[in-house]
Amino acid sequence: MTFNCLLYPFSVLLISYSVLAQCLKPHEEIQRSAFPNDFFFGAATSSYQVEGAYLQDGKGLSNWDVFTKIPGKIEDNANGDVADDHYNLYLEDIELMHSLGIRGYRFSISWSRILPDGMLGTPNPSGITFYNKLINHLVSKGIEPFVTIHHTDLPYMLEARDGGWLSPLLREEFAHFATICFKNFGDRVRYWVTINEPNLIADLAYIRGIFPPARCSPPFGNCSTGNSDVEPLIAMHNMLIAHGMAVDIYRSLFWPKQQGFIGIVSSAFMYEPLRDEERDRLAADRALAFNVAWMLDPLIYGDYPAEMRQCHGLALPKFSANEKRLLRGSIDFIGVNHYSTLYVKDCINSTCPSGGDRPIRGFLNTTSYRDGVPIGEPTGTSYLFVVPRGMEEIIDYLKRRYHNVPMFVTENGYTLPAQQNELQDMGRINFHKAYLVSLARAIRKGANVRGYFIWSLMDNFEWLSGYTSRFGLYYVDRQTLERTPKLSAKWFASFLKNNTHNEKEESSAAASSVQG
Repeated sequence: MTFNCLLYPFSVLLISYSVLAQCLKPHEEIQRSAFPNDFFFGAATSSYQVEGAYLQDGKGLSNWDVFTKIPGKIEDNANGDVADDHYNLYLEDIELMHSLGIRGYRFSISWSRILPDGMLGTPNPSGITFYNKLINHLVSKGIEPFVTIHHTDLPYMLEARDGGWLSPLLREEFAHFATICFKNFGDRVRYWVTINEPNLIADLAYIRGIFPPARCSPPFGNCSTGNSDVEPLIAMHNMLIAHGMAVDIYRSLFWPKQQGFIGIVSSAFMYEPLRDEERDRLAADRALAFNVAWMLDPLIYGDYPAEMRQCHGLALPKFSANEKRLLRGSIDFIGVNHYSTLYVKDCINSTCPSGGDRPIRGFLNTTSYRDGVPIGEPTGTSYLFVVPRGMEEIIDYLKRRYHNVPMFVTENGYTLPAQQNELQDMGRINFHKAYLVSLARAIRKGANVRGYFIWSLMDNFEWLSGYTSRFGLYYVDRQTLERTPKLSAKWFASFLKNNTHNEKEESSAAASSVQG
């Protein structure tokens, strides 16, 4: 019979690398040696998703602390009050990282843990102490801290008082917060990310209204307030200028002594035409412009993409001459959060369902299906499918559009389909191997990619999905918070060591680790 390794129930598969090798075609095998010696392999988390301790040691309320308490917003009404308790268990988690052999750990700093009241208050010494301890222990284990200053969670009072990123006041607030981070941690942090996925924040918080502050308008959503055509443009504008201000402060005041690197992270789906037609090919190009280039063009070239100017006209905010100077060339690297690929259908010359012809989307619709067939193997997340070629394609796009600025794949990860054994996560191993093969091809063609971070180190609070979606290399028991390595953790450690010892021995050790 035909044996489909990706569709066959994992519960009946032998948990061994020999079986895994059979599931992967020869050209899908990958070794650590396929990447440069100084390439950063790491794992990633973010503060709200793992730290917990939501009011411990002087931390203030964040927007997510408040949002998750609204009934029905989060699956199973979960929240991040405890999360993985990384705040108290960070030493144990660093040992997990060290055992994997990763070279970098990407994490974020909780704004409300450092500045509970924003600029109106004083920095919380306990919050600063926690991140100093975390950074010091990482460095002592030879693990490079990759620090994200803002990863979605911000002090609730900045959202309640100022409207979050709709207010230009957030520019100064963010620059002040970033300065405190540079001052207190920059002597040991060489890699900084200002903001994680401004394009996704603008989309989920101000277009669809499913993230705080939950602002939107029909047909994108049914929020109590908001304007999905205008507000995301304003929010993005403020985030970009805030980024530029923080980078200017870092480069002028801190870089001469600290000599670090600073960049930003983009949510980066790849887009392919639904049909082999010119109009859908143009629509796929627009999708990239209206999502990825929306945030990166200003930081490389000093202004928004021409495609957006043509579409939005006067509704798209303008940068002053000074702001253009502030933004142009304001990144040392691009962080790429890539998970999957979508088909794109043109809505200018074609009929699309309601909502598909809105300017914010570039007059297009996206879908994961063509004639009822999914774009790739399904995962445990409804809108994410396994499309390894997309990794090479998105990296090639960024290389061409931005003159091969250094890049890091700052997130790439996989959730198992329902009913599959989370510890015996061969699907996750298949996923990472295939995407790494694709990434290695892009690098061989000259792409300036410097690292790859798995999302995520451990199962955590996955935003609207709560704890029902698991991306981690380590399983976290929700009652005991015990961390248990999955098969993918064993594979990743072996991959990083370039292990080529006897496959039977490796299989036995992996099975023992999972079962133990």
